Amino acid sequence: MPVSEYLFTSESVSEGHPDKVCDLVSDSIVDTFLAEDSNSRVAVETMATTNLTVIAGETRGPDFSSEKIEDVVRKVIRGIGYEQRGFHWCDLRVEVHLHRQSDDIAMGVDAIGNKDEGAGDQGIMFGYACRETDVLMPAPIYFSHEILRSLAQARHAGETLALGPDSKSQVTLRYANGQPVGAASVVVSTQHKPEFDQDQVREIVRPHVEKILPDGWMCPDKDFYVNPTGRFVIGGPDGDCGLTGRKIIVDTYGGAAPHGGGAFSGKDPTKVDRSAAYVARYLAKNVVAARLAERCTIQLAYAIGLSRPLSVYVDTHGTGEVEESQLSTVLQERVDLSPRGIREHLNLSRPIFARTAAYGHFGRNPDADGGFSWERCDLVEDLRKAF
Repeated sequence: MPVSEYLFTSESVSEGHPDKVCDLVSDSIVDTFLAEDSNSRVAVETMATTNLTVIAGETRGPDFSSEKIEDVVRKVIRGIGYEQRGFHWCDLRVEVHLHRQSDDIAMGVDAIGNKDEGAGDQGIMFGYACRETDVLMPAPIYFSHEILRSLAQARHAGETLALGPDSKSQVTLRYANGQPVGAASVVVSTQHKPEFDQDQVREIVRPHVEKILPDGWMCPDKDFYVNPTGRFVIGGPDGDCGLTGRKIIVDTYGGAAPHGGGAFSGKDPTKVDRSAAYVARYLAKNVVAARLAERCTIQLAYAIGLSRPLSVYVDTHGTGEVEESQLSTVLQERVDLSPRGIREHLNLSRPIFARTAAYGHFGRNPDADGGFSWERCDLVEDLRKAF
């Protein structure tokens, strides 16, 4: 029997978290290539530590100089706001180690003759949607993201000079009858200037949490934790080494749904780790938006070099209004789930990925220029008619 009353927790990290710095740098490099050539192939990893950022990976497309890539890195780190002694956008050393994509991988991926473009690797990808929030995302991860986004906006606007770029949040919600009803605890750890003490930082953070949570949802004061260690002055890559792709649960559903294991950032949209996860979210969101289910999980599976998914699994968790096998068939009829079909349907071959690197790849509003196209609900009427 399913449990109807429980606590569930999700966390988020800000754009200044060491791993997110690396995600943002990697995705900004992807955008740089796609802006020059929409057919670029990019798989870029970033490592950041005390006054050092290292870029490595493989590409196919424009022949950018190391100086060009270094300029991208410094611009990103400056935009985040890092001007501290141990990690300063102007003073840090940047190493660039990019090489050409393997010809063996290219042979399997490229469309040749009658062969369609194949997946760049084997893997499984998941998409999920539920009715817990207006954006059809699980509530704990959504509120965790929004608290940090609010703090970052205030910092960038100069509304608070106390806070630094590095921060984390963690929201625990109480569920009754399977639905969230309030916060049991909230944790926020944020970098701050040394002249501010823990109590001062706590009161700076409090209104941002209260603004994001629905009315009456704020946790008891004893369960509201800000900088539990008492001090968080040394932050960012100077305090902890960062790597691309280490926050995959933060990037998706906060643990409320499965994750296939592949990271998104640093990969161009021909990589199914990224594009298939996006289309799986797109399909699941449209199923829930069409009220064919209250919750929906979709799994896609691919093999390297093959264009069609090996499986399309749909689970509506006992909330579905239609048969899941029939729903799987209809979804595949509506959207071409080959790597090329996904990229064309969602119009992904554009420089729209740096904006995804922080505060979640899902649950965002579609942008006018096509960013977050996987958050559209344009299949709803078609799905309703089909059933």
